[in-house]
Amino acid sequence: MEKRSVNVVVMSDLHLGTYGCHAAEIVNYLKSISPQILVLNGDIIDGWQFSKRYFPASHLQVIKEIMNLITRGTRVIYITGNHDEMMRRYSDIQIGNFQLTDKVVIEIDGKMTWIFHGDVFDATTRGSAKLLAKLGGHGYDLLILLNRFINYCLRLLGKEKMSLSKKVKDSVKQAVSWIGNFEQTAAELAIAKKYDYVICGHIHQPQKRTVETKEGKVIYMNSGDWIENLTALEYNDNEWEIFHYDEKAFADQPVETKAVRKSQRPQLSVVTDEVTFFLNSLHLQS
Repeated sequence: MEKRSVNVVVMSDLHLGTYGCHAAEIVNYLKSISPQILVLNGDIIDGWQFSKRYFPASHLQVIKEIMNLITRGTRVIYITGNHDEMMRRYSDIQIGNFQLTDKVVIEIDGKMTWIFHGDVFDATTRGSAKLLAKLGGHGYDLLILLNRFINYCLRLLGKEKMSLSKKVKDSVKQAVSWIGNFEQTAAELAIAKKYDYVICGHIHQPQKRTVETKEGKVIYMNSGDWIENLTALEYNDNEWEIFHYDEKAFADQPVETKAVRKSQRPQLSVVTDEVTFFLNSLHLQS
C-alpha cells in the first residue's frame, strides 16, 4: 500500500493504555499516511486509567509509528488533554520535529486554525468532580469489554458491529445537549478571536459544521476519537475533511515509506495567548 500524502492530520483521544483503544487500527492508519504535520490533540496516553499491568505491544507500536513519522520529516505537535495532563508541566518544549504544547494556532493557506483539546470547557475534569470522572472511566472500560464480547457474537452471526457506549450517549438528552453547548461555546470563542477554524477533541464526537452568530462565523470541527468512532481530520487541497476508518480498506499489504522534504512543510504560527482565563465568563447551559 502506497502512503497517502496529506498536508495536515489531526487525531485525538487515542487513550493508549485502556481496553477501549483500537491500537491496531491506529497503527494501520499511521502506516498509510505521510503527513507534513501531525497534530495529536490530547488524551493520547490515558494517564487516568494507566496501569503497568495493561500496556500491550500494539499500544507501544502506535508510539513507534509516531516516532517513525518524526524521523521521516513529519512535524508532530502534541497538544495535552485532561487524560494526559501530567505532561502539561512540560508544555512549550520543542525537540527537533516534536513539539509539546497546550494549544496551537496554525496558518495554512491564509486561514487561521485554532486547535486545542477542549477540556477547559468541562467542569467534570476539575476539582472533586475529577474523581467521579476517573471512576466513570473504569466503568467505561468494563462497558467496552462487554461491547467487544457482544460484537464477537454478532460477527459469528454475520451481523454488523454495534457500540454500546455510543448508543447510551446518543440516547441521553442531557449528553446530547452538553455536546451542543460544547460546540457552540468553542465556536463563539473562536469567532471572538477572529479565527477561521477551531478544532477540538475531548467529547468523542466527530464534527464539521459552520457556526454563525451576529459577531461573525467560524467552521467548528472535532477530530472524534479512536475508541468509538475511529476518525481523524485531514487537510488537503484547501479543504478539511473527516476521515472514517474502514477496516475493509486496510488489507495486509507492505507499506511504502516516503520522506517529506523540509521545504514542503507549511509554516506554523503559534499563538501563546491563555485559553483558561478568557473562559471565566463563559458557562455551559444546563
